[in-house]
Amino acid sequence: MSERQTVADYIVGRLAREGITDCFGVAGDFAFKLCDAVARSDAVRWIGCSNELDAAYAADGYARVRGCSMLLTTYAVGELSALNGVMGAKAERSCVFHIVGMPAMRKQRVRQVVHHTLGDGEFQNFANISAQAACVSAVITPDNCTYEMERLIATARAESRPAYVLVAADYAVTPVTGSAPPPYPASASGPDLAKAVAAIAERVEAARSVAMLPAYTVSRFKLQGKLRALVEALGCPYCAMAMDKGVLSEAHPQFAGIYSGAASSPAVLEAVEGADVVIDAGGVSFNEVNTAAYTSHIDPGKLVTIGVDQVRIGDRIYNPVRMGDVFDGLAGAVSKNFGYSAPPRGVPTRPGGKPDDPITAVNMYPRFRDFLRPADRIVLESGSMSSGMVPLPLPDGAEVQLQPLWGSIGWATGATLGIALADPSRRTVLFTGEGSHQMTAVDVGTMARHGLKPVIFVLNNEGYMVERALEADPDWVYNDLAPWNYHALPAALGCRGWFTAKVTTLGELDAALARAATGESASYIEVVGGRLDFPAGLAMAHQRLDALYADG
Repeated sequence: MSERQTVADYIVGRLAREGITDCFGVAGDFAFKLCDAVARSDAVRWIGCSNELDAAYAADGYARVRGCSMLLTTYAVGELSALNGVMGAKAERSCVFHIVGMPAMRKQRVRQVVHHTLGDGEFQNFANISAQAACVSAVITPDNCTYEMERLIATARAESRPAYVLVAADYAVTPVTGSAPPPYPASASGPDLAKAVAAIAERVEAARSVAMLPAYTVSRFKLQGKLRALVEALGCPYCAMAMDKGVLSEAHPQFAGIYSGAASSPAVLEAVEGADVVIDAGGVSFNEVNTAAYTSHIDPGKLVTIGVDQVRIGDRIYNPVRMGDVFDGLAGAVSKNFGYSAPPRGVPTRPGGKPDDPITAVNMYPRFRDFLRPADRIVLESGSMSSGMVPLPLPDGAEVQLQPLWGSIGWATGATLGIALADPSRRTVLFTGEGSHQMTAVDVGTMARHGLKPVIFVLNNEGYMVERALEADPDWVYNDLAPWNYHALPAALGCRGWFTAKVTTLGELDAALARAATGESASYIEVVGGRLDFPAGLAMAHQRLDALYADG
C-alpha cells in the first residue's frame, strides 16, 4: 500500500479486489473526492445514472451476477433517494457497498449550517436511517480505514447484504495510516455442523420420499454447484417457487416443476406436499407471491430448513452452520438415493392465434417461451409480466432475476442495467409492464451509453394491470397512467441503432421477435395488450383477494 494512498483511493482499490469493475452512482459535492477516486481508477469504471434510486437498482442487479457491487451517492439527499433500492437489496440479499460522501469533518465539528442538512448543525440525522438498509456500517477515518474495510467486506459478504460506508469529504483525500491488516476471519461453521448433517441424514434415510425447494439465496452465495451435487446424491425431485426460479436448471431430469401452492400442477403438489421430508435449501420465502395467495400447505413437521447460517428441524436450531458446508456434508452422509426422474417433457404446443389477431396473454406468453434461449439472463418486473413468465419452462442455463419479496415497481429496468453490465457476454432480456417502466425508463439511455444490447419488452395495457388485479374494482382512476409512446423512448434517450417496434397483432409480435432474435442490435418492443387481460396467476390472485388481504 502506497504511503500516499488516500482514503478514497484505498476504498475504491479494496473493493476492486472483490471483483467489482463498475461503480453506480450520482455525483454530488460532498462525494466529489470519492467520485474522483473512481474516475482515476484503472480498475473501476464510473457508471453515472440519472438518479440515485436507479443507481441502487442497478447495483442490486450487478451484485446478483458478480456477488457484490459498489454504489456511490452524496450525503442526505443522495443516500435517501437511493434508500428504497438499497433496502430491497437487503430484503433479497444482494451485497451492495453503499458509499456516502459526507460534509467535511471540520464543518461537522463546528456544527456549521450547510446544504443537504436540516440546518440544525447535526450531521448524524440520516446515519441511523441508512444503516437500517445495511447489515453493517462504519464511519471511515484515515486511522480506521484499512481495518474497517476488512470488517465491512467480511460481514457484508457473509450476509450477502448491503454495507453502509460513510466518508467525510476532507478525510477522503487524507492518506490512510498504518499498514494493511490481515484478512478478517471468514464466517465458518461451528461444532453444530456435524450434528445438523446427522439430524438431516437421519430424517432422509427414514423417509419414503423427499422433495427439495432451492432458495434464491443459493444463487446469491454462488452455491448452485454444491446444491446440484446434493440433489443428485439424493436422487430426489426439486421444485422452484417464483422467487427461486432458475436457481437450478429446469432442464435437469430431477426438476419436477414450479411449486406455487394451489396454482401448482397436481404432480408438483404431490411431489412437494405429499413428501415425507421437504428440504428448504437456503430459506425460501413463503410470501403471498410464492404461495399463490398463501395456498401452500406443507406440514411444518416435514420441513427441514437449511438457512444461510443455521439449520432448523422442528423447534431445534443448529448454528452457526454455513449453508454450503451443510450441502457438502449431507451429500456425503446420505446413502439413500430416491431415483427420481421427471416424466419426459412433451413437445410444447405451438403458440395459437392468427397473424391479424390482437395480442392476448394466452397467445403472447407461449411466444415469449419460444424466444428464450440457453444462458439468457431474464429480468422480470413484479406484476403481470412476472405472473405470466414464471410458469414458462426455461432453457438450460437460463437464469431469472426478479424481486417478489420487496416488490418495488420499477426495479427491473434499473436492475437490467446492472445485470447487463455485470456480464455482457450473455443476452439480457427484460420483461416489464409500462407502469413500472415509467419509473425508471431513463436507464435505457444509460444502457445505450455503455454499448449494451439488451432485449426489452414493455407490455402496454393502459395502466397498472397488477394493481387492477389486486382490487375488487379494477377501474379506480389511480391505476391509470399517462399514455406514452414507449417505442419512441430509445431514440429520445439517445439509443442509436436500436431496433424498436410497437406491436398490436400476433403477426407483428412474431416479426418483432424474429428480428430481436438475430442479436444484431439492442431491441425495444412495445407490446400492446388488453387492459384487463390477466395472465392465469394474476387472475387467480384477483379471485382470492379475501385471502390476500384478510387483515386489510
